[in-house]
Amino acid sequence: MELYNEFISIAKTFNKELDTIPLLYGSLGLEKVTGLDFSPEDIDILIPLIFLEEKWGRLKKIMELQGYKMLDSHEHEFRKSNTKVGIAYIEDLKSFADVDYNNLEIFEDGEVKYHLLTIDDYLKVYNKSLLDGYRRTKKNNKDQIKINILNKLIQ
Repeated sequence: MELYNEFISIAKTFNKELDTIPLLYGSLGLEKVTGLDFSPEDIDILIPLIFLEEKWGRLKKIMELQGYKMLDSHEHEFRKSNTKVGIAYIEDLKSFADVDYNNLEIFEDGEVKYHLLTIDDYLKVYNKSLLDGYRRTKKNNKDQIKINILNKLIQ
């Protein structure tokens, strides 16, 4: 819940300062979609590519104003005490896992707006991730476990 509340704080700033609706991604997003505990260790956020290219300076400054320090500029990772945030671009969903990011549902938490993938979308993402040998090794087959759970939820 602590990571989710931190995401909501970041999303609120993205809504207001960047005029964009972020996608809560990764294990934290999966947890929100399914209601199951996936023990997320960080916050993964997807936003339009323009913020990682043309508007990178503005995004970086907004994260710094929230107390985050740049951890890895190439990976767009930030850290504030024990909280790590990774930011990637939403357009990659189409080419990576054939997920239509243009028609994602908008969720609201108070006045904060954000997107979530569906269970079907997550299944596409994790099936594609499973093909990545690096993730398979690094994540100790966590992706396969998630796929098994998602398949059960769909049935």
